[in-house]
Amino acid sequence: MTADSPTPPSRLRAVLPDLAPWHASAEFRKLWLAGLISSFGSFLTFVALPVQIKELTGSVAAVGAIGAVELVPLIVFGLYGGALADALDKRKLILWTEAGQAVLSAALLVNALLPSPAVWPLFAVAALSSALVSVQRPALDALGPRIVAHDHLPAAASLNALRWQVGGVAGPALAGVVVAYAGLGWAYGADLLTFVASVLLTLGIAPSPASHAAAKPSLKAIAEGARYAWSRKELLGTYVIDIAAMLFAMPLAVLPFLADELNAPWSLGLMYAAVPAGAMLVSLTSGWTSRVHRHGRVVVLAAALWGLAIAAAGVSRDVWLVLLFLTLGGAADMVSGIFRGVMWNQTIPDELRGRLAGIELLSYSVGPQLGQTYVGGVAAWKGVRTSVWSGGLLCVGAVGLLALCLPKLMSYDARTNEHAVRLREQRAAAAAGVPAPSPTPAES
Repeated sequence: MTADSPTPPSRLRAVLPDLAPWHASAEFRKLWLAGLISSFGSFLTFVALPVQIKELTGSVAAVGAIGAVELVPLIVFGLYGGALADALDKRKLILWTEAGQAVLSAALLVNALLPSPAVWPLFAVAALSSALVSVQRPALDALGPRIVAHDHLPAAASLNALRWQVGGVAGPALAGVVVAYAGLGWAYGADLLTFVASVLLTLGIAPSPASHAAAKPSLKAIAEGARYAWSRKELLGTYVIDIAAMLFAMPLAVLPFLADELNAPWSLGLMYAAVPAGAMLVSLTSGWTSRVHRHGRVVVLAAALWGLAIAAAGVSRDVWLVLLFLTLGGAADMVSGIFRGVMWNQTIPDELRGRLAGIELLSYSVGPQLGQTYVGGVAAWKGVRTSVWSGGLLCVGAVGLLALCLPKLMSYDARTNEHAVRLREQRAAAAAGVPAPSPTPAES
């Protein structure tokens, strides 16, 4: 090797997360940091809210009702939020929803400081917060491909996933300490401050106005997005694969009972942490993801491995094996999530991205919600362990059947897919300042 020859990347560098989006885009850095900061605050409230409801009511049903209160706004505003993201300035939408979350945190803080805190504001805030998240998330997803280079999108997906996982692992641990030793008021106050910091960082991002071809928010616009998703069978496959995996093999609701059956109640916290820990391991070693092109096959394989890992956790009688399989399941689910996101970001036209992100939000949010109900019902009928291992096997079977029914998902290749090629050419043309290729009739 000569002195002028480029140095090949080390094996370690090839495995570690690709930081190209972080180095290339200052706006990506600001958005990433804003999300990381606000996620810590959100997890403070995520833990504090059910604790306060438990203290005020002493009712398990009341605590469980939080999920039901959040589900309806998630469905309604997820779809409408996607239409808003296409029709409005995405940065403004993110700013206003983040500011709204700060107001809700302030309301929780005021209620917690009252001599006799009321219960109804807690449910009202849970519903309103779910609505704001549902409106904001499509705008965030639609903004990402505008501030990150096309070839950097796989790396950006991994870095964004890592941001959420850091919050998901460290946030609840921090929240438990704050709630136990400082009190609910401190948790809500800290959440308020994180939203203020997030707003200040987001203000540094350039405006991101709607595409000239964007439709006004309406039922017609939402239906247009749904028709486009239906016409793209490889995209449709990513949605239904994820729903199937979460519907049948999401065991979180029965983990407290599983820990008791294993005579290891001390392991419950580790069980809850195992899935996000596995996901974090993938994100920390995600350098390889940018070199994969057959994204559809990887989504299917990873979803099947998730089901197998959950099934193995259900039949294992050693708590450490259960923790191992839950961690492997979290890793497989993260791989699936990364490549689903890459397929969406690299192929969906800019003027439809918000509405498709709204459909995406439903696909990965409603599935776990329904899955908790499913696994709980099977556990009550056939037992906890049966609900876990049978759900895992049903997930594998459903994923395999869907893969057979969706050949376009299995044949997807980012190098040759017509939608990925067209979007890559459009972004290259925009960067060079030349007219972009015309959209297809489905995109016009």
